[in-house]
Amino acid sequence: MVALKVCRVAVVLLVVCSVLPAWAQEKDGDKEWNRVLAAAKKEGTVGVMSSAGGAENRRALTEPFQTKYGINVEYFSSSGSKMVARIKSERAAGISQWDIFIGGTSTPLTGLKPDGALAPLEPALILPEVKEGKNWFGGKLDFADKEGTILVMLAYSKSIIHVNTNMVKPEELSSVRDLLNPKWKGKILAADPRAPGAGQTAFNFMLEHKDLGPDFIRQLAKQEIHLLRDDRQAAEWVVTGKYPILLGGSDTDIEPFMRQSLPIRIIDPRALKEGGYLSVGPGGISLLTNTPHPNAAKVYLNWLLSKEGQAIFVKSNGAQSRRLDTPIPPEPWKFRPDLKYWVSYGEEAIYSIQNKLRPLLKEVFGE
Repeated sequence: MVALKVCRVAVVLLVVCSVLPAWAQEKDGDKEWNRVLAAAKKEGTVGVMSSAGGAENRRALTEPFQTKYGINVEYFSSSGSKMVARIKSERAAGISQWDIFIGGTSTPLTGLKPDGALAPLEPALILPEVKEGKNWFGGKLDFADKEGTILVMLAYSKSIIHVNTNMVKPEELSSVRDLLNPKWKGKILAADPRAPGAGQTAFNFMLEHKDLGPDFIRQLAKQEIHLLRDDRQAAEWVVTGKYPILLGGSDTDIEPFMRQSLPIRIIDPRALKEGGYLSVGPGGISLLTNTPHPNAAKVYLNWLLSKEGQAIFVKSNGAQSRRLDTPIPPEPWKFRPDLKYWVSYGEEAIYSIQNKLRPLLKEVFGE
């Protein structure tokens, strides 16, 4: 009987010991979050840079966070290249006032990472709902680089073709190769791929696609394409019928016309034989090194990547979050991304632009 009681005590102790580590880990996680949050409130401020323009994005990325945590957001919005230039010049002068960088991926990968200005993100992720892969599209956090310094928050399947619906019937373009039809010669407008932007990404997509490639781009150039570096103007020219087809258009400039039911549409990538590509838009997020507000930066990062933060950002930005528990934008031309599509925002895509696309564009379009 004594031996039986001893065995029962041993079993109970074994069960308790097996439970304690998980319990302790959970409590340690809570303690870590509370410690960081208390320190963040003492810092009082977080510096956030964002290429997501407009008043709605500014409000979404500042006011809800300030209300929730009582931490001020010092906010600056501009193009990715201008933000990088500002960071570089300030750091050269010994000034460090920014903690978080929100925008595309190519500019920070080429302009900040080589200078050691981006920190690995995973050590700064504290909330379980942020770290758990099951909450994210594809079952994992998606980083644009091997070192994990740029996390992709937003992603959507993007088409490279936009058309004037009064001049082009949907069935006329079921493949990108249909652009080689002689009837379109001199009638195709393209966002200049020699400059960073959607036009460059569209041509990089065509270059890397197994059914297109460099010879297709050479043939396409013979269609007397007109190149333009003004995305707004390009959208207007298609709406007014000056050009029936636009390659590499900016959705940001085109969607307002679509909402007004004007004759411009995005060719659904699902309707094209070659599909489309995965774009991040202004949905990459990075943590800068040597941040002036390290704890506030962690709180902001975890908040924006939470269900709450992503739902707010999706609403203001009109894009699709990689979080599975956030709303899908109501517009019919927006849908969850297709993971089979070519990834336009990673290091491989940047290598392709620098080492393959630019020499080809110089060959077919000149300087």
